[in-house]
Amino acid sequence: MNKTLKIRDLTLRDGQQSSFATRMTQEQINRCLPYYKDAKFYAMEVWGGAVPDSVMRYLNENPWTRLETIHEAIGDVSKLTALSRGRNLFGYAPYTDEIIDGFCRNAIESGLGIMRIFDCLNDVDNVKSTIKYVKKYGGIADCAVCYTVDPKYPPVGFWGRLRGKKNPEPVFTDEYFINKAKQLADLGADMITIKDMSGLIPPQRVSTLVKKLKQNLSIPVDFHTHCTPGYGLASVYAAIAAGVDVIDTNCWWFGGGTGAPALELVYLFCQKMGVDIGVDMTAVSKINEQLKSIRSELNISVFGEDKAAPKPFDPTKDSTPAEVEALLDRAAEAARSEDFDALLEAAQAIEAWFGFPAPNKLVQEAEIPGGMYSNMVAQLKQLKAEEILPRAMELIPPVRLSAGLPPLVTPTSQIVGAQAVSCAMDEKAGRAMYTTKSSQFVSLVKGEYGHTPVKIDPEFRFKICGVREETPYDTSKYVMQPNPELKEAGGVKLAANEKEVLLLELFPAVAKTFLTNEKAGEYNKRQREIDEQKRKEAEEEANLLKSLTGPVVAAPLPGRILEIKVAVGDKVAVGTEVVVLEAMKMENSITTDYAGTVKRIFVSVGDAVQFDAPMVEIEE
Repeated sequence: MNKTLKIRDLTLRDGQQSSFATRMTQEQINRCLPYYKDAKFYAMEVWGGAVPDSVMRYLNENPWTRLETIHEAIGDVSKLTALSRGRNLFGYAPYTDEIIDGFCRNAIESGLGIMRIFDCLNDVDNVKSTIKYVKKYGGIADCAVCYTVDPKYPPVGFWGRLRGKKNPEPVFTDEYFINKAKQLADLGADMITIKDMSGLIPPQRVSTLVKKLKQNLSIPVDFHTHCTPGYGLASVYAAIAAGVDVIDTNCWWFGGGTGAPALELVYLFCQKMGVDIGVDMTAVSKINEQLKSIRSELNISVFGEDKAAPKPFDPTKDSTPAEVEALLDRAAEAARSEDFDALLEAAQAIEAWFGFPAPNKLVQEAEIPGGMYSNMVAQLKQLKAEEILPRAMELIPPVRLSAGLPPLVTPTSQIVGAQAVSCAMDEKAGRAMYTTKSSQFVSLVKGEYGHTPVKIDPEFRFKICGVREETPYDTSKYVMQPNPELKEAGGVKLAANEKEVLLLELFPAVAKTFLTNEKAGEYNKRQREIDEQKRKEAEEEANLLKSLTGPVVAAPLPGRILEIKVAVGDKVAVGTEVVVLEAMKMENSITTDYAGTVKRIFVSVGDAVQFDAPMVEIEE
C-alpha cells in the first residue's frame, strides 16, 4: 500500500453529470473555483463527457469558455481533466485525424492537462490517434480500460448438456484487462484508469486487478467507479489498500448514489490507514459550503424538487460519531486482512449512517449500468409495453453476445439495451428477431465501431448488415459540416474560428443552434447599440441647434477634421480660416462668412462630420 494517494475530483464534470444532468452554470462553478485552487487536488475533471453538449444545449454557454475560465482561476495548481471516446471523441462515428488533432491541440491550449481516453469496445486501435496528439501538444494521456462483466447466461439444461451444449467461456478475465492495459502502455499511455462506469466491480476484484496492474506496469494506476449498485466505497477502500496511485471522488454534496464516492469518506479511511491524500480539507469544506446551496438550486431547476441529501458532515469541524469510528476501524482492518465481505458490509454501513442512497439491488443483480436499465424502461413506457421488460432483460445476454460482447458503456450499453427491447417487441408481435434494428446496432455489428471483444459470426453479420466481412468506418468519405454566412447576423460565418468549427463538427445540430443564436444575438446587440448611438447623436444635434444664438460655420461636405485654426474668444473677420477639413482625400480650408467672436467650437481634431454639421459658432 502506498503512503500517499492522489485525488482526482470529479465534482464539476462526472459528479454533476451523474446526479444533476450536467446543468451547473458557469456562475455556479465560479463560486467554487477560489476554494478549488486552495484545495490543491492532483486533478480536477471539469470538461468532456456531456459538458460541451449540455452547456450549449441547455445553458447557452460556450464550452471553450468554460474550460478557459476554470484554467484561468486554477492555473497549474491542479491538472484539468476531460473525458473523450478515442476516435469518436463525443459522437458515434469516428473522426478524421485532422479533427482529432485540432480538438486535442485546442483543448490543451485552453488549459487541459489530462485527457482521459476510452473506447466503448476497449479497442486499442481506436485510441492510438488521440494518445499521439495529446502527447504531441504536451498533455497527459490517461488511457482507460472499461470494466465490464460477462453476461449471466441461462443455465444449460440436462438435454443440452447431453448434446454437448455449453455456455461461452468467460471473456472479461483479469488477463483480458491486464493485456489491454499493457497494450495501451505500449502505445504511450502516461497512466491507466480502471474505468468502472457502472459501479459493478466488487472489492475483491478491484484489489486483484490493481495489484496485477502494478506488477505489470511502470505507470500510475487510477481507479474510477460509481456507487449505484453499492460496491463503490468498499471497492475504493480495497483499491487504496492494494496500492492504487489515484482515486476519483466527488465532494460531499455530489458524492455517493449514482456518482463516485464522497471524498470525505475516503479521507477518513485514509487517516485510519496512514495514507496522505495531499488535499487541503479546510478548502474542501469551503467548496462544500457553495455546493450545498448549488445542489438545492440544481434539484429545483432540474427535477422540480429538493431531493433528499446526506447528513451534513465536515471532517475539519465535526467529530466523527463513535459508531462511524468503529465502522471505519472495521473497514481498515478488513482492507488490511483482505476480508472483502466485512469491508463491503462496513463501507455500506458508513454510507447508510450518513444518509447516502442505498445500493440499487436491481442494477447489482442484473449487472448492467443503471442508465441502460432506465433507458430500457423509458423506451418501453413510450411504447406502452412495460410488461415485456423481463423478457427484454433476458434477451440482453444473447443480443450482446451476437454483437461481439461489447462492454456495457456509452454508447454500446444503450445500443444493446435498445436492441433487446426491439427483439422483445418483434417476438411479441410474432415477427422474427432482429426484424427491427437500429442503425447504430447495424453499425456496431458491421464493424464501424471497431473490433469487438468476441468475433461476430459472419452469417449473423450478413443477416443484420448484408455483409459477412468486418467493415470498418471509412473516414476518407468524411465531409465537413457546412459553415454558411448568417444573414440574420449581418453576413458573418456561422463558425468564426477553429474552436467554433470544432464545435460544429463534434456537435452538429446543437452547435449550429448555439452558434446561430450567439452570432445573431451579438449582431442584434450591436445594432441596438448603433441605433441608440444614432438616437443620442440626433438628440444632441437637436439640442445643439436649439441652443445656438449666433451664426454657425457648418461643414460644406462630409469629412474628417484635420486642424482647428481658432479658439474660443478669438476675433474673426469674414473669410478667416477656422477649420481644415479632409474630404475625398483633399484638404479643404473652411472659412467663416461672419465677423465676430468665436463663441463655441463643436468639433475636435480627428472627428468625422456629416454634411451641414455645426463646427464653429460665431457671436456677432
